[in-house]
Amino acid sequence: MSATAPLLRTRRRPPREATGFPLLLGHGRLPRVLAGTALVVLAAVWLTPFLWAVATSVQSEQDIATPGLSPFKGAFTWDAYRQILERGNVAVWAFNSFLIAGLVTLITVVVSTLAAYGFSRGTFRGRRALLAVTVAAIMVPPQLLVVPLFEQMLLLDLVDTYAAVILPQVVAPMMVFILKRFFDAVPRALEEAARIDGASEFRVFRSIVLPLSRPIVAAVAIFVFIGAWNNFMWPFIVTNDPDLMTLPVGLATVKDAYGVQYAQSMASALLAALPLIVVFLFFQRRIVDSVATTGLGGS
Repeated sequence: MSATAPLLRTRRRPPREATGFPLLLGHGRLPRVLAGTALVVLAAVWLTPFLWAVATSVQSEQDIATPGLSPFKGAFTWDAYRQILERGNVAVWAFNSFLIAGLVTLITVVVSTLAAYGFSRGTFRGRRALLAVTVAAIMVPPQLLVVPLFEQMLLLDLVDTYAAVILPQVVAPMMVFILKRFFDAVPRALEEAARIDGASEFRVFRSIVLPLSRPIVAAVAIFVFIGAWNNFMWPFIVTNDPDLMTLPVGLATVKDAYGVQYAQSMASALLAALPLIVVFLFFQRRIVDSVATTGLGGS
């Protein structure tokens, strides 16, 4: 037996790595307790305004006006929701919101993925200049484009139409830039192998790049849908027909003539947010996985 055998027998094995994703504070019971406590505190801070809005919406205006810090000052009542539903066409507004947000998401994802793939893989003249213009467009506030866009809709005779609400929202330079950065990281060897087998450029994009980009495409679709659903300014400006209004715009028109009605305001806000809450509850795993996989949550 060699002289190194005792050393080999007495050498300690390296510690086994813990399974799962390590916490930023390290492994062990204390870091997990600290992380759990921090998450509970943050959740409470986030939920407090929401619960306060719910409590306000199910009380009468007289009870809300009563001095005091408690959110529950009177009897439970659905009067605020009843008044909003009676004075507004909520079903039509909700349908318009789903239709507009869905079409905006679909068109934006299609246009943005094609544009991003062209910027990532294209070699056409002026590509760098066009990409620079796209990135610079991210810094332009949407409020500056309201007047030119409205004049364009007037010129095209599209005011008070679905097209007027949808088309200006499908231009998303930020989403093009995000998708382009992701496409840059896709291995080109896979595309070259497909081209050698005779695949066209569109076939490579559809069969190779898009399947590998499902997380980022899902994240972009989620962000675009939420933005289109919550968009108030542009649909408010470009629509006058109540049958074309979206849910946020329509609920904002349901006002009382006797000043601010806090219960009705909170009920309107909750009705506008309710569909998004339902969508999140059904697709929360997909939403969290998309944001975590693409690194958009904190990078």
